[in-house]
Amino acid sequence: MEPNWLSPAERRAWRAFVFAQRQLVAHLNRGLQDSGLSGPDYDILVVLSALDEDRMTARELGAELDWEKSRLSHQLRRMQQDGLISRELNPDDARSTMVRLLPAGRAAIEAAAPRHAADVRRNFIELFTPEELDTIATLNERILGHLAAPGGRLAEGEVS
Repeated sequence: MEPNWLSPAERRAWRAFVFAQRQLVAHLNRGLQDSGLSGPDYDILVVLSALDEDRMTARELGAELDWEKSRLSHQLRRMQQDGLISRELNPDDARSTMVRLLPAGRAAIEAAAPRHAADVRRNFIELFTPEELDTIATLNERILGHLAAPGGRLAEGEVS
């Protein structure tokens, strides 16, 4: 069976998508470093700061971020050492750990978020019309739906 290589147009679209995403994330992470946070720090703080109780189980946090347990554990250990979060036993289930946003973590996300949002706006949002942003969202939601479906297939009723 002969390989089914990408056509030049397909390769251009794929490579542009992959490289743009990588470069944008790297740029945004460099901007966060100026505020003393890494990209993964910011990702965790965003999730925790959006909660009413500022805490959730480590398992739920890992699922929310789609991170492996070892990656999450390593990142949480570093953030705990930096005083941004705490890890404590779950009072409802002693087998699980609760991750809690500490005041220093809230202060860090509140200090970093305005500049980060401006950076996202300048390097992504402002490059597109509202209609293009809607198209980008629709196309990426299609990818996410495809990947979430059993066997990586489009869910019934989705258009390819």
